[in-house]
Amino acid sequence: MRAPRNHLSRFLTDSRPQCDPVFHSLSDFYREEFIKCQRCLDQQREHYSERAIQDVEQALMKVMSQLDRLCSGADAAQVVSNLLRQFDTVTRLSAWTDPRQVN
Repeated sequence: MRAPRNHLSRFLTDSRPQCDPVFHSLSDFYREEFIKCQRCLDQQREHYSERAIQDVEQALMKVMSQLDRLCSGADAAQVVSNLLRQFDTVTRLSAWTDPRQVN
């Protein structure tokens, strides 16, 4: 099995423009959720083709690169939550989460 590539690690340390702290909190929350999706995908690499992994990673990178813009919209919670649900279809992250640990 090939070692997983972490294309998203650069998003952990990216520099973003200064703006509203509430906006950053929302953006940071969703960024962490997408990073969890990526980690979950890495743990399931042997179950998917390399092409499928590349496609999902590319989609994750695109969303992560646009996350600040997505979170600035009036319907941010709805739009980004919908994107997370779509990624969850592939990664099954919600199935790995212990419901007793949800705040």
